[in-house]
Amino acid sequence: HPCLTNPPLDNYAGSRMIDIKMILEETEFVDKNNKARNKTIDVLRVKELAEARRVLDSTIQELRTSANHIAEQIPKTSPDERPALIEQGKALKESVKAKEAELALIEPDLQAELKKFPNILRPDVPVGKDETSNELVRLFMEPTAFTFEPKDHLTLGENLGLIDVERATKVSGTRFVYLKGDLVLMEFALIQYALSVLTRRGFVPVMPPHIISTSAMSKMGYLDHGGEEEVYHLKNDDAVLIGTSEQAIGPMHMDEILDEMQLPLRYVGFSPCYRREAGSYGRDTRGILRMHQFDKIEMFSFTVPDESDDEHHMLLSVEEELMQGLKLPHRVLKLCSGDIGAPSARTYDIETWIPSQKTYRETHSTSNTTDFQTRRLNIRVKQDGKNVFAHALNGTAFAIGRTLIAIMENYQQEDGSIVVPEVLRGYVGKERIEK
Repeated sequence: HPCLTNPPLDNYAGSRMIDIKMILEETEFVDKNNKARNKTIDVLRVKELAEARRVLDSTIQELRTSANHIAEQIPKTSPDERPALIEQGKALKESVKAKEAELALIEPDLQAELKKFPNILRPDVPVGKDETSNELVRLFMEPTAFTFEPKDHLTLGENLGLIDVERATKVSGTRFVYLKGDLVLMEFALIQYALSVLTRRGFVPVMPPHIISTSAMSKMGYLDHGGEEEVYHLKNDDAVLIGTSEQAIGPMHMDEILDEMQLPLRYVGFSPCYRREAGSYGRDTRGILRMHQFDKIEMFSFTVPDESDDEHHMLLSVEEELMQGLKLPHRVLKLCSGDIGAPSARTYDIETWIPSQKTYRETHSTSNTTDFQTRRLNIRVKQDGKNVFAHALNGTAFAIGRTLIAIMENYQQEDGSIVVPEVLRGYVGKERIEK
């Protein structure tokens, strides 16, 4: 099935994630899409609410037309007839108010139902219930072979004075860290390396705000489907802390019409990311794998609808180029329908080998969200004389903490030192990190 088409804008265009026209006209297809994602959503309830809204809209319009007609007739009638017409006009206005009150009750219910719907999957997404059905696309390098028992990154970092979890816990609580010394230099090396690759490909560097309005976060789709629990809310303001720079870059062009000739519009954002990690206690709590605050370099693109799949493959190729440059063993997966986030129509993950865990762990992700986010952000592009919704895509350049883990563990030496990947040595200023 093709991706979402772009119907003419209506009064409710900015309030939904997927095209309500598709829900109403292709109910079976949408229902099948939801089931493939393990979502149980009452599609018929949306149809009922939409029909009730349509009837009320039509009735309100008819009543207003009648009221306007009477208002035009009053000056033309005799003084004796005017009182009756005036009363009739008042009655029509009261009827309009009553119907508008009914509509005001229906609209929030309809919008709440629409927010339950995930994006429409691309046709090549494998169908499956969970991560066991993800499709292996390719492997790069075999897992690192050691002649000694490899240490985990926290042991390495503490021995070299690079990671201080104990003092961070004293200051900020659990799941925070001080990075120190050469590991900080390694972080900035990763940033410079990523920027050098991405700017050559036309990405515009962005330092986004770390605080955005609750409305902007909602329109990006991160407060639905359980996402609310992951977000840090600022109690005294109608605002939240971002969990990735994507959440601040997407709304940059809210309520704008983009120039087709300037697309694809590509950004690379760097920011700290803040996540509550609700429900993950006891899982990945050792070291810096799953923190409440971490740094990330994120790619974000806006395209015309028929070029978003090509752009998606380009973002994946950039992720692979960056990882191959670091010479880290990794694999590329295409996520199945049951493992994809609600805003995404297709997602690829890169998982990197972590020696101490003897398994691959996710370090990168790239998603084509088609017009799922831009529909509510009201970001359009003029194409063939019509304003259509742009498509938006995102992809990890580097999740810094996880990339540092992979480098430390795969490049560790028996004496506890860490070899610096060749592509980073010019930025770090040394070939090896040691005591």
